[in-house]
Amino acid sequence: MQSIPILKILMNKRMLMRVDIWSDVVCPFCYIGKKRLEKAATEAGVELEVHWHSYQLDPEAPVRQEVSNSERLAQKYGRTLAEVEEMQRNIAAMAKEEGIDFNWEGANSGNTFNAHRLIHLAQSKGLGSEAKEAFFFSYMTQGLPIGERETLEDVASRIGLNPVEVDDLLNSD
Repeated sequence: MQSIPILKILMNKRMLMRVDIWSDVVCPFCYIGKKRLEKAATEAGVELEVHWHSYQLDPEAPVRQEVSNSERLAQKYGRTLAEVEEMQRNIAAMAKEEGIDFNWEGANSGNTFNAHRLIHLAQSKGLGSEAKEAFFFSYMTQGLPIGERETLEDVASRIGLNPVEVDDLLNSD
């Protein structure tokens, strides 16, 4: 009996791997990690079944920050504005290597609670990774205020969520 045909069958079958990830949509390292994971899975021929879990970096954040993202981070971590801006430039360079245009100067952080709620709604419809990507892109690249309803509804619309379900969710507690 030859083992080559069996090996061919095994090589042609894609492996499915469940991955549970806790992250926040305003974390650039989470976006970079997502891109790296997807690249590694593609290279290894592994299909990912990603289950997104909520983790808010700043649950007390207002819907929209009134100061720049750099000023907010400097205050939060007790750093100078220059130190934070250098850190942001380094993160942007790292993100660029993964194909992410991290617009750190335009990013407008805010409370991510409702973004997480929408990601869970999307996940229940098989669109969790699409929602996560859309929120990362909206915040990191487009600089949209991630906590504001208009941004939330825009992202939900882009990934094909039912607007009535989105309104019901955002109007609920």
